[in-house]
Amino acid sequence: MTTETLDTLAVGHRGPGDHMIRQQIIEAAEAHFSRYGYNKTTVSDLAKAIGFSKAYIYKFFDSKQAIGQAICAQTLERLLEQAQAAADGGADATDKIRKFFKAVIGASAELFFDDRKLYEIAMHSVVEQWPSCVAYCAGLEQIVRVIILEGRAAGEFERKTPIDETARAIMSVMEAFVNPVMLQYKLDDLPDGPLEVTNLILRSLAP
Repeated sequence: MTTETLDTLAVGHRGPGDHMIRQQIIEAAEAHFSRYGYNKTTVSDLAKAIGFSKAYIYKFFDSKQAIGQAICAQTLERLLEQAQAAADGGADATDKIRKFFKAVIGASAELFFDDRKLYEIAMHSVVEQWPSCVAYCAGLEQIVRVIILEGRAAGEFERKTPIDETARAIMSVMEAFVNPVMLQYKLDDLPDGPLEVTNLILRSLAP
């Protein structure tokens, strides 16, 4: 999953896709949302903060949600890259599963504690099923699928269960720690909770 893939799924864009002004609006909006929150900010507020007219912002985005989706796409892409890098650093498939989920959950929790306003946008993306969120979840599941296939090829994991079923089931049992809306209620369970679930997953994958 590339940045371009997630960005193209952030609907509501207008004008040229690579225009420098678009990125300038996104960066300024991210800073504004981080300070004041997504819900309390209007396009008029953004226009005033950035120094553009409201009409000029509408040349690039058709709504505040479109701007939020663009920010969400970039944020989720960073999380996905961290998850992929962690998985790539595993010694074997078992280690990759552990490192992958530790990275995903750790990065999400860090976002919650360090930038609660930006975390609100991530929650909106889940509740409203923004395309960038759907793409992010699909990207996570694809990483899991690749790791499982590697583990099966190496004899670490069982091979009887269909791969799609296995990948979906793993993401389902980890949802409480991966889904931003649910994670906020599970913070007290970190880090032991996801570690216990990961151990359970690995036992179920044993040949």
